[in-house]
Amino acid sequence: MSTDTVKKSVLVAVGVIENTEGEIFICRRGASQHQANKWEFPGGKVEAGETVAQALARELAEEVGIIVQACQPLMQIEHDYGDKLVTLAIRKVTAFSGEPSGLEGQPSRWVPVDELGQYDFPAANSPIVETLQKA
Repeated sequence: MSTDTVKKSVLVAVGVIENTEGEIFICRRGASQHQANKWEFPGGKVEAGETVAQALARELAEEVGIIVQACQPLMQIEHDYGDKLVTLAIRKVTAFSGEPSGLEGQPSRWVPVDELGQYDFPAANSPIVETLQKA
């Protein structure tokens, strides 16, 4: 019998929300969350029976109060945090209605793409920042 523990694997829909000035919307994780107090691109876990686009629309409505009108795949990242494996399905939100804000009390802000590197993101988000800065 194996003593290996099975790591929790989570599929997460992540939204890169860009405004007309080319700034990206980010939020800070809560102190009690995994990767506490780090900045992130908003999104959340894909539930059973949902597509990534459906999960992203639901999460962004709940977390930041926007209605996603259009999104397109940007990239996918798999990252092992040691305690859990995450697969980030990143979508660029190309059209939305509403003005995003931290509906759950989390700090949030619009940041110019070239300043994203000044924020402390979870390790899994580094490739997203690099991709956005190269674009």
